[in-house]
Amino acid sequence: MHAIARFQVQLKDAVDFRAELEAVKAVLAEAAGFKSGTVGQNLDEPTLWVLSTEWENVGSYRRALSSTRAKLEAIPVLARAIDEPGAYE
Repeated sequence: MHAIARFQVQLKDAVDFRAELEAVKAVLAEAAGFKSGTVGQNLDEPTLWVLSTEWENVGSYRRALSSTRAKLEAIPVLARAIDEPGAYE
């Protein structure tokens, strides 16, 4: 299962935002079922960012998001994502 979260971020905030996304990825990477994750800035539109994660299954992803640490550290950043479907087979 793949989870994709895209973000629109002003260029002046790019360095700090990358650090925030890397921290979110690190929190999620500690969860059971996490396979891999990447952070990227769009090459054509540098105000667009993505956090892409791969999971064993959708349950693993949902359990990871419900952990106390994720609620405190990851969800505040993920809540800023562009409002669009992000879960894929």
